[in-house]
Amino acid sequence: METWEPTDEQIAAMTVAQRRALIERLQRPMAELIHPVLVARIRRVRVSMMIGGSVALIPWIVFLGFTLPNRYVADHWSATWVGFDALLVLLMALTAYLGWRRRLILVLTGFATGVLLVCDAWFDIMTSEPHDLPVAMATAAFAELPLAAVLIFGPLRIIHLVASQRWLMETPGMRVWHLELPF
Repeated sequence: METWEPTDEQIAAMTVAQRRALIERLQRPMAELIHPVLVARIRRVRVSMMIGGSVALIPWIVFLGFTLPNRYVADHWSATWVGFDALLVLLMALTAYLGWRRRLILVLTGFATGVLLVCDAWFDIMTSEPHDLPVAMATAAFAELPLAAVLIFGPLRIIHLVASQRWLMETPGMRVWHLELPF
């Protein structure tokens, strides 16, 4: 049986739509990996959980705003901060390792690390004594938030590049936010 292999020139001559159609024909069908009905059910459950959680948090936030004291002495204060910072170190190290190994899953650890750095900056500033506030603000402005931006927007850029390479983007300038799941 004779096989056909397109030349680089033939591929270069294809339109974006033709390339996308060829890729779709060559891909393993999603139904082989996971049943479409199951995918739809999982999506419905997870979206419902996020909507329910979002709606439930609104009255909870209002309740906390009216009932929490402005000042509170916390038990296990040092364990809280040491545990948080240990998690942050673990995620930073894992992100560095995954980046060094060139593993795509670093988009998850990188993004999560960036979000934790934003939380760290927020809580450092909000829980600082007045004499510690300038250091907390400087650390947030010059270390935590810039690093968080790299760790949040870097994974978004990686997703954009991978999606562009796989011809999942409609146009090269398309934003990641508009990229649809392929299933």
